[in-house]
Amino acid sequence: MGTKQSEGDDYSPAKAVLLGALAPGVNAPTWNTLKMAFLMLGLCLVAMLSLAFTSSDLTLILHVVILVLITGSLFVLLSRFLAQTGLVTIEDQMQELGLATKSG
Repeated sequence: MGTKQSEGDDYSPAKAVLLGALAPGVNAPTWNTLKMAFLMLGLCLVAMLSLAFTSSDLTLILHVVILVLITGSLFVLLSRFLAQTGLVTIEDQMQELGLATKSG
């Protein structure tokens, strides 16, 4: 059992994210990458919102607030979906794609 976990640590994060994009399910490195992308998107939207407030343009503020709401709701929906379905391991995704060697 300890050898199986050490085999999972041999995969680079880039390979794990690529497998997560191609195979069914979501693995932990892919979910961490998505969370970081949402964090960066949130920081950019906060910067845009602060610039919109300094320009005092009501339509610009409204558009950025709508983008913030869409981003927040998408993140909440993804988090709830993954809480219900759970994460899959990289090894399971490799077996699903037929890339794993059959070890008994």
